[in-house]
Amino acid sequence: MFHNIPDYVLARMRYLEGIDARDRSDGTPRLSRLRQISQPVGQFLAVLAASAPAGRFLEVGTSAGYSTVWLSLACREVGQKITTFEVLPEKAMIARETIAAAQMADVVELVHGDALELLPKYDQISFCFLDAEKEVYQKAYELIVPRMAKGGILVADNAISHKTELQSVIDQALRDDRVDALVVPIGSGELICRRK
Repeated sequence: MFHNIPDYVLARMRYLEGIDARDRSDGTPRLSRLRQISQPVGQFLAVLAASAPAGRFLEVGTSAGYSTVWLSLACREVGQKITTFEVLPEKAMIARETIAAAQMADVVELVHGDALELLPKYDQISFCFLDAEKEVYQKAYELIVPRMAKGGILVADNAISHKTELQSVIDQALRDDRVDALVVPIGSGELICRRK
């Protein structure tokens, strides 16, 4: 999966990494800042996704599609497709460019809309990556977990970097007897939940 990434995919990854590095270094506040995961987190997600059981793959919060690229590698590895939700039009536009540049249209469906309104339509979720505005996490967790397949995996980003804002969701997951949960100290911290 990681040893044969096509050059055009790597080129799009480097392009998005460059934008993200610039956004983080210049200190200019931007609503449209990418705020994407790091490469090690992308690899971590891809390995988890490739290990998920049969079912639907979802992503809540596409941004420019950097994490989607990593997840698409897992999809190709296991013959899966992923549906990714982005609510902001400017980010959805960049994500469409990413899907085209990385030639992922065969495995990625981008939905421009509010995931909280659309998640009830999805069942048998085998993998979900949640990386959206922090006020979305609680409701998203409540919508996703009951719809997960046995052995399905939910990964929520920023569990350490935004621990104060996400503490109630983290506590809920750690107490929830429907899942086995832990926080993994990689990147900004990943809350991992596996459906029993």
